[in-house]
Amino acid sequence: MFKKSDEKYLWTQHVRGKMRHYRLSESRIRRVIRHPARTEEGIFEGAVACMQPIAGRRYSELWALYILVNARPRKKIKIITAWRYPGKAPERDPVPSDILNEIKNLR
Repeated sequence: MFKKSDEKYLWTQHVRGKMRHYRLSESRIRRVIRHPARTEEGIFEGAVACMQPIAGRRYSELWALYILVNARPRKKIKIITAWRYPGKAPERDPVPSDILNEIKNLR
């Protein structure tokens, strides 16, 4: 069964369903967030999408979408969804550096 939200991460029911669908573990999603190969702005304001290529698969990527939330007593990363992209996704808008610095301080 899935671990509950901890001091750094909040997990939505949507991402839990996607993790079951794509057979992804919590540690794999955390690794994508901690050490992304690419980060971009998410589809809604304040969201960050990050990607790692999947080892052993040519032109496949693993993506995670998350936001920073103010939870007591400190900020947390709320993971919204995760997915596998069959191919190489086109590059879009990069995340602003001030948001990246704030995220790095949480890791």
